[in-house]
Parts: sequence; structure tokens; C-alpha cells
Amino acid sequence: MTRFLGPLDNEGRVPPLQQTRVSSFLISAHSAQARQLCMVLPTHFRNAMDVELHSQFHHAMEIASMLARATSWVQDPILAFLIGKWEATWMPRAADGVTDSGLALLIDLVALGHALHAVIRPAALLPENINPLDPFALALHRTEFDSGRVLQAQVMFLKSNELMSVRDQVSAAVERRHSEVRSLWIAMLHGIGITDL
Repeated sequence: MTRFLGPLDNEGRVPPLQQTRVSSFLISAHSAQARQLCMVLPTHFRNAMDVELHSQFHHAMEIASMLARATSWVQDPILAFLIGKWEATWMPRAADGVTDSGLALLIDLVALGHALHAVIRPAALLPENINPLDPFALALHRTEFDSGRVLQAQVMFLKSNELMSVRDQVSAAVERRHSEVRSLWIAMLHGIGITDL
């Protein structure tokens, strides 16, 4: 059992199959978030939340693009099954008990984003002897480092006065998304030999 990616090759790099699986998961998740954000972005900004949603859209796209280029890809026959399962999980689900359908979907979207940034700590998978200049390792560090600011904005929205009347429904949506993301992340890691979480 191990909690780190590896064994590393002679150049201190993560095995390509592990890179492929981890990047596929992260790209699937962040691309789904970007697609959903694209659907709710207004053509003109009306308030601070609109600006933040725009920023989060670009952040999700940047993560997907960066990982696509930084990964040493190999064929992984199991990915077709896994990606279908992941994509089904990312599908929008209106927060239960919220009568405004637009707001219910926005709460779910922000809850999913919160889960992606709070539950997933990709840089924690890297062993100490990783090649610090390896593109994949740098991409995982960057993904995790940038998550802090995005997470703060999501928390501000989820705890805003606008959602005071549906606080319990917001909490339930966040808990559900955290549970779903955690379950898929752990299962994906088990599939590449990371079992000591």
C-alpha cells in the first residue's frame, strides 16, 4: 500500500499510466465545471458573482488545458468506462428544496466546484523525490495552489446573505457533492495503486 504516485522512473517522473488516469479524472471534472459555468455566464456582468463565475470558468479551462499538455499520455482501456461514470456524476442536479430552479442549479454548480477544490489535493500524491521540473508534477502543484483562491470565492457565495433562507439546502448540496467527488477520487486512486489514503 502506498499514498504516493510511483515508483518513479530514473528521471524522477510519475509512470505514464498513473499520469494518464489522474489527468483524465481532473480534466473530466474541471471540463464539466467549465461547461456548466459557460451555460450560466451572463453576456454582461451585473454583480460581483458574475465576475467571479467568469474567473472560475477560465480557471477550470486553464487546469484542463495545462494538464492535457503536461501529461505523458498512454492508452488506458479502462478509461472509457471510468469517464462515463465520472461524467454522469458531474451532471447538474438542482439542489433539493430550492424552489428557484436557476438558483438551485447554481448552488449545485458552486457546490461541485467547492468539492473539486476542497476534496482533491493532487500535489499531495507526489513523493518527495519527484523531479521538481517535471511538467506533470508542476501542473499538479499549480492546480492545487490555485485552488485556494477559487475555494474562498465559492465559500463566500455559499455563505452569502442571498442564500440565508436556504442554508440547510445549501449544506446538503455541498455535502452530497463532497461525498460524490471523494468517492470517485478514492476509487480512481485505488485503481492505480494508491490505497493508503
